Amino acid sequence: MAEKKQHMNLVSIGHVDHGKSTLVGRLLYDTGNIREDALRKLKDLAKELKKETFEFAFVMDRLKEERERGLTIDIMHQRFDTPKYYFTIIDCPGHRDFVKNMITGTSQADGAILVVSGKEGVQEQTKEHAYLAKVLGVNQIIVAINKMDAVNYEEAKYKETRSNTEKLLKGIGFKIEEIQFIPTSGYKGDNVAKKSENMPWYKGPTIIEALDMFKVPDQPVDKPLRLPIQDIYSITGVGTVPVGRVETGILRVNDTIKFVPSNTTGEVKSIEMHHEQFQEAGPGDNIGFNVRGAGKNDIKRGDVACSPNNPAKSVTEFTAQIIVLNHPSVISKGYTPVFHVHTAQIACTITEIVKKIDPKTGAVAQEHPDFIKTGDAAIIKVKPTKPMVIEKQSDIPELARFAIRDMGQTVAAGICIDTVTA
Repeated sequence: MAEKKQHMNLVSIGHVDHGKSTLVGRLLYDTGNIREDALRKLKDLAKELKKETFEFAFVMDRLKEERERGLTIDIMHQRFDTPKYYFTIIDCPGHRDFVKNMITGTSQADGAILVVSGKEGVQEQTKEHAYLAKVLGVNQIIVAINKMDAVNYEEAKYKETRSNTEKLLKGIGFKIEEIQFIPTSGYKGDNVAKKSENMPWYKGPTIIEALDMFKVPDQPVDKPLRLPIQDIYSITGVGTVPVGRVETGILRVNDTIKFVPSNTTGEVKSIEMHHEQFQEAGPGDNIGFNVRGAGKNDIKRGDVACSPNNPAKSVTEFTAQIIVLNHPSVISKGYTPVFHVHTAQIACTITEIVKKIDPKTGAVAQEHPDFIKTGDAAIIKVKPTKPMVIEKQSDIPELARFAIRDMGQTVAAGICIDTVTA
C-alpha cells in the first residue's frame, strides 16, 4: 500500500480575476506536478484562444467551456507535495454563479489561500469568500497579495492592500497574528515556491513555506462514518462509482454502507484516490469508490454514505445559529431559500426566528423578532422541503455548517445546533 504523508485539503478563494487559478497552476508547476510538455501545450492553447497569460490557470480549468470563457466553473482536485505535507488543492470558482461549488469546496478544506489582487485590492467577493471560509470552519489561511508584477512590485501597494485585507479579516474574527501575508505573482512565480528577487523588501516566507506552517487538524476517525456524495459516475466494466470526501470515520473495502436519505445500501468493492487503489480511506480523503448493489440512480448528490449500524438520520426540522451576510431586504418567517449543507442543496423554510443575538458577544438582543437583516445574527428554526442530512455542531461539526443562497448570492451562513429526526 502507498505510504501516506500527512494530508490536508487546501482551497483557493478570492474575487474573480484576482489570479487564483494562475497562482494554483504555478504552485503545481513549481512543485513538479505539471510536466514541461503539458505546460507547453497549454501555452499554445492560451495563444490560440488569445488569452496569453492564462496557461497556468488552464491547468486547473480543464473543461473546454471554461477555457473559452476564462472562468473556473467546477471544482478541480489536484495533488501536490510540500516538504512536510501532501495537499489536495480544491480550486474554487470565484465567479458569482458558481458559489455553490465554492461552498462545497470550502466546507471540505483544512486551510485556504485567499488571493487578493495588489492591483485592485479587496472586492465584494473577497469579503464573501472570507466570511464563508470563517463560517465553514476554515481557520488556517494564507493571504496571497497577487499580481505584484502588475504594480511594479511596489511595497506601498502591498502595504495598502495588506492593511485593507487585515481590517476585513479582523472584523470577521480571524486572528491576524496567525496569518502570513505574502506578496506574489502567480504568473511570474514570485514568492510561490521560490523567493522573489523583485521584492527584496519582503522578508517573510514563500507560499510553500507558509503552507508547511499549517497544523494538521485532528482526525475524527473514532466517529461514525459520514461521507457526503458529490457526484455519481457509472463506469463501464466497473459499475457505480460515487465520489466524495470522507468527513468522519473510516471507509474500508468490503464494508456495507447505507446512503441517507436515499436509503440505498451497497458493498464497497474498491477505493481510489489520485488514481491509486487503497484498502481504506479516512477523514479528509477525497475518493471515488465502487459500490456493488446500488445503481447510479439509487444515489444522489447530497446523500451521505454511513455505516448501517450507526447511520445519519433524515432531519425533519432543525435549529440553527446564522449570521445574515448580505440580504437586499429582510428575512422573516416563511422565507424559503436554498440551504447548501455539505454537498446537498435543499430549499428550506424558516419557520421561526427564535431570537436575535449580538454577533460580537453572543448575548440575546431580542426574543422572537419579526425579521432579521444584513449584519444580524439569530437562532432560527428550519423545515427542509424534502429529507436531508444535517448534523448537530456538538456531534459532528463537519456536517453542521451551511450557507444560505438566494437570488444568486450568499445571503447567510450558519451552523446547526439541534435536530428533529424522522
